[in-house]
Amino acid sequence: MANNTVAGIVHETCRAIWENLGEIHMKFPSNEEAIQITDNFWKRWKFPNCIGCIDGKHIRIKAPANSGSMFYNYKHFFSIVLQGIAGPDYRFIAIEVGAYGKESDGGIFSNSRLSKRLENGSLNAASERQLPGTNVFLPHVLIADEAYPLKTYLMRPYPERSLGPEEEYYNRRLSLARQVVECAFGIMTSKWRLLTKSMEVHLQKADIIIQCICLVHNIVIDREGIPLNIEPTPNGLQQNAAIRARNR
Repeated sequence: MANNTVAGIVHETCRAIWENLGEIHMKFPSNEEAIQITDNFWKRWKFPNCIGCIDGKHIRIKAPANSGSMFYNYKHFFSIVLQGIAGPDYRFIAIEVGAYGKESDGGIFSNSRLSKRLENGSLNAASERQLPGTNVFLPHVLIADEAYPLKTYLMRPYPERSLGPEEEYYNRRLSLARQVVECAFGIMTSKWRLLTKSMEVHLQKADIIIQCICLVHNIVIDREGIPLNIEPTPNGLQQNAAIRARNR
């Protein structure tokens, strides 16, 4: 069978999987479903009012013709960016694929459809909830690293300079909870080794393949549960190959 024929079959299969199963295994949560996500984040990670962890992953690609430096990233390879929000169980709540590799995580987020949905109140971003054990009401939030902009619905670490004990504690708790999205990327990369090397396909085909991989990642967790070797411990995540694979 010719390579072009195989490539076409793979592309159409990925598109069919996404179109038929996307709304089942990666349905964007309603505000009511977001409350359950928040409860589970508190139970598992002890970070209150959290509706998800967001981060970006660079997916290697073959340099597109006449693209200049648009896809060349700070890690010194050509890529497109997968931006994902992960829930407390390492499933992807939402993803966007295809931003230029040279763009920053914060810039990609600010220009994303997801950002606009959050600005309009999706995932309870416009509502407040009582912090556990207090009378204080604060907004629901995504958590992210320092590459992302600070918003009422998006929390990032304090800058490292001149931190007091409370700021250091906050940074530790945020860092621990934020590992959920890093681990989600790591689990996925360790299962689908295609993500560890350059994808030599047309960019539009790369997008749907990556979307399909993220969706199948969710399907595996929905059917088989969370791998035992990455369950949270009192001191954080177990160290394993899946977590280390996140940055490959």
